[in-house]
Amino acid sequence: MTGTAVPPPPPSVLTLVRGRADRLRNLMRGLARQTLRPRELVIAWMQLDPAPDLPDPGCPVRHLHVPGEPMPLAAARNRAAAAACGDLLVFLDVDCIPGPTLVAAYANADAAERGLFLGEVLYLPPDAIVGGPAPDPAALDRLGRAHPARPPLPETGLRREPDAGQLWGLSFALPAEAWHAVGGMDERYVGYGGEETDLAARLAGSGLPTFWVAGARAYHQHHPVHVPPLQHFAPILANATRFHARHGRWCMTYWLEQFRAAGLIAWDAEAAAIRVLRQPSAPEIAAALRPQALFS
Repeated sequence: MTGTAVPPPPPSVLTLVRGRADRLRNLMRGLARQTLRPRELVIAWMQLDPAPDLPDPGCPVRHLHVPGEPMPLAAARNRAAAAACGDLLVFLDVDCIPGPTLVAAYANADAAERGLFLGEVLYLPPDAIVGGPAPDPAALDRLGRAHPARPPLPETGLRREPDAGQLWGLSFALPAEAWHAVGGMDERYVGYGGEETDLAARLAGSGLPTFWVAGARAYHQHHPVHVPPLQHFAPILANATRFHARHGRWCMTYWLEQFRAAGLIAWDAEAAAIRVLRQPSAPEIAAALRPQALFS
């Protein structure tokens, strides 16, 4: 007699929120369509009160309050991970709508290998969602665009990724014990940038391999971006410097190169430090805003 395949245990899904309640509602509606229901959704609120009128994501919801200014991104992820019950943690940015097989794909990956798992994210144009719930996944597939810096994903299963620095915080998963073994995210990274790359480097140093996962697709809901992100100039420099002090190399080099090209810093990849030549002006920051751009 042939046995019935046992589905993998469901993971916890974790997200961080400040504002963007409309984005969160679409994320939760996406979870309600999953082929494998999550064990729970843990929401770390970086604001005083949860948003009202949240939809049913098809699983229990746990709410946490994580105060701090600027946004305590590393601390919020740590609090969410500490509260989660699942053996597998799926981190999903509040701007992301999970495709219907995302939870199952990450769970199947975890059943096959022990690793840091990365999923595909398609970026939606500004007019993809105009009020109300997001369109169905087939429509989102037609509208979404892959980031040009991301490699193509495998059609099935997993593909080993030699560079753990491919981790971006929009969508990734890993065993809870691997997260806790390296101490989660370093909360000394304050403001924008660096904490995810630092986590990836420490996970790789612990021996945890990185994989791309077929079927773990999410859709990034559009918001305006700055190119380059001059509004985060000071924290990017501070966090890049902290990363260099720990790992002996620079992160966020793409943005550092853009800052250098704008005459803001003296720096190159072999430099021991970043020298600030001048601060970006308010007009420069305003001019860097690209309302229609999909990628920063």
